[in-house]
Amino acid sequence: SGRSALAAELAGALTGTGAGPADASGPATGTGALPWAVAGTGSGDYPDGVLRVGLTEPGGDPVPTERTAAEILGLLGLAVPPGADQDELSEMVREALAVRRLVLLLDDAADAEQVDPLLPENPDCLVVATATGPLTGIPDVRPCTLGGLEAGAAVQLLARAIGQVRITVDPRTAETLAEECGGQPAALTLIGGWLATRPMASVADVTKQLHDLPDSGDPQPTGARPLARAFRLVHDALPQAAARILRLLALAPAGLADAHTASALAGCSVSAAEKTLDDFVKLGLLRTDGAAHPQYGIPGCLAPMLRALLEERDRPAEIQLARARMLERTVRRLQACRAVTEPEGTTAHRRLAGLPRSLRFPNAGEAGVWLRLRQPALLASARLAVADGELDTLARRLIAALVRALAAHRGTEAAAPELYGLHGLVLDVAERRNLPREQAAALLNLADLDARTGRPRDALTRYRAALDAGRAAGDLYATGRAMESVGSTYAELGDFHRASDWYGRALAQRLTQGERADEARLYGRLGAVHSYAGRYGEALRNWRAAAAGHRRLGDLPAQARALSEA
Repeated sequence: SGRSALAAELAGALTGTGAGPADASGPATGTGALPWAVAGTGSGDYPDGVLRVGLTEPGGDPVPTERTAAEILGLLGLAVPPGADQDELSEMVREALAVRRLVLLLDDAADAEQVDPLLPENPDCLVVATATGPLTGIPDVRPCTLGGLEAGAAVQLLARAIGQVRITVDPRTAETLAEECGGQPAALTLIGGWLATRPMASVADVTKQLHDLPDSGDPQPTGARPLARAFRLVHDALPQAAARILRLLALAPAGLADAHTASALAGCSVSAAEKTLDDFVKLGLLRTDGAAHPQYGIPGCLAPMLRALLEERDRPAEIQLARARMLERTVRRLQACRAVTEPEGTTAHRRLAGLPRSLRFPNAGEAGVWLRLRQPALLASARLAVADGELDTLARRLIAALVRALAAHRGTEAAAPELYGLHGLVLDVAERRNLPREQAAALLNLADLDARTGRPRDALTRYRAALDAGRAAGDLYATGRAMESVGSTYAELGDFHRASDWYGRALAQRLTQGERADEARLYGRLGAVHSYAGRYGEALRNWRAAAAGHRRLGDLPAQARALSEA
């Protein structure tokens, strides 16, 4: 709206026919909408399309570069190695972009350090970055400062929301209102939504209310004041229950909510929450994707104001209770998401029947779609629960439920990058709460993923740490598993002497516990590493012991394999 000249300049940069700008700044001025629209119109010159990723969390924190790089790789349909660090992932992004011709839109960058590791070396790709200030230190940036709309364009934007009649009867007041809004599209959208829901109100009414509204107590940059005042006016005009739901949406993970999230936060029914969310969309307070399972996004420019208002109007105990309700609802939805994949008659499937109908899924396909759409918010929920520090028990339940749901719908291998991060969160909680048994379990899971993705040295370090944690917890399963895994890792590294030593330690523990199946398996592993090392006498003794153990267990295929090795 009102950006035709600037849009043409940006389009010129896309097609290479003009010295177009490359970054935009200014609060609530449309820095998210304009580059996306222009990138779409120029995408014909970039046949591999437009990729858009956000670089700032709804809470205002910069998104870690490794997470942004992983998101880009995911959008390109490329596998992300579990546990890969920032340098490895950034290099993978550059390699992927080296053979493509696309537009990379980096939204809401905090500084140049966020953008630089993601820049492709391929001149056939174009990067468009939005930021609240100049991205100094990056070569070849062509900057553009994006300010408020001119009066005519601002009035047109208002007319789209409320109709031309109310503008025509008092055009000067409409221009005054546009000035009160600073020409900011976000502020104009909020005021337009407020007027659209009040057909009897005049433009003069809202202009006077907005003019008389005092600035909030929080210090605001001069450019942000019109939006802050427009937001206050709209919020304070809401019914009390709806205003409370709006404030509580500041707790929505990743700035994304669905009807269940809002219902749990506010303690109301799912249908009432859904209606309220739809009303917020009409007011310009939320955006929605319009999908079968609709998600509602909080505009980035409103998120800090929502958080400030929540802290100002609601007690900390109420906020914590709302957060706990939301996480508990998420746990139950994840449990239902996994249970629907289980065969009928199983314990998990029987528990599903005991859940309220609103929490259940009609079939596994619907549950899988919900899990895919909500995955960014679900992962953010886990991170927020762990960062809270006061909800560790709930955080562990949430992570466990999410791990099981991802494994059930996507498989352990496909979900490995997400599982790696989740096991890391479990480890954070276990270390904070001094829970050695949970530490051992998380370390074993992380080490397994390291081993499967070609990082045996990292796996070895974690397996040893898991052994220490297992011993501290008196957990014989964890210590035995850790010793056996250390042996397997040394075997992979070709150090058969150390491998046989660790397999022997694991076997000694199994012998004291009388765990015959594990004993037979470990005799076989010892036979294998002694064979590789050329110690055939030791290998023969162990293969014979393995065959005898499998014979006693009645496992004829395993016995046959051991005899064949012998």
